[in-house]
Amino acid sequence: MRKVVIFDLDGTLLYTIEDLADSVNHALKVYGYETKTLEEVLSYVGNGVRHLMECAVPKGISESDFEQCFACFKEYYSQHCCDKTRPYTDAVYTLKRIKKKGIKIAIVSNKFQKAAEEVCEHYFKGLYDVVIGESEECRRKPAPDGINKILKMYDAEPEDALFFGDSEVDIQTAENAGVFCISVLWGYRKREFLEENGAKLFVRFFSDVANLLD
Repeated sequence: MRKVVIFDLDGTLLYTIEDLADSVNHALKVYGYETKTLEEVLSYVGNGVRHLMECAVPKGISESDFEQCFACFKEYYSQHCCDKTRPYTDAVYTLKRIKKKGIKIAIVSNKFQKAAEEVCEHYFKGLYDVVIGESEECRRKPAPDGINKILKMYDAEPEDALFFGDSEVDIQTAENAGVFCISVLWGYRKREFLEENGAKLFVRFFSDVANLLD
């Protein structure tokens, strides 16, 4: 029996890409930059919102111009992050099943800590034990800080935990923490890409997650 199940957030528990893309394009339009397709924004996600905007803005703009555009993105996203975002099918049901087994549920996200907490409370209130986002004390994935903090919190060894994620960043994060990663196939990366980046085990439907813990 595992002590802890850890989930990535965007692309694993929540479908968030349309709100992210809308926020990126709002900021780009405000500053007169070329907007991006949904597919382009998809290719940028996984390493936090600063990296997302660094990929989206034109190459060679000044640091001050970038910071203004980034601030515009963050303000807009904070107001519109739940417009089109939704839990993936069976996510809530699966979290309830896992809790009934007495297993701790943790969420590790590359959103900033406050944003990660707000989103998780909005969609999954009462269904998780802790959420870890990026902060001054916790580097964003693929650094293992978030997972390591969770393991210490619950007096667990790496083999006591499973990590579910949808990206190459999640695979790297789990490897850096010594935790086994299971890649989900409903997220933002295709199976072939995940296999090329070291994925070893996959789940196709959220309902399969709890079955792995029986």
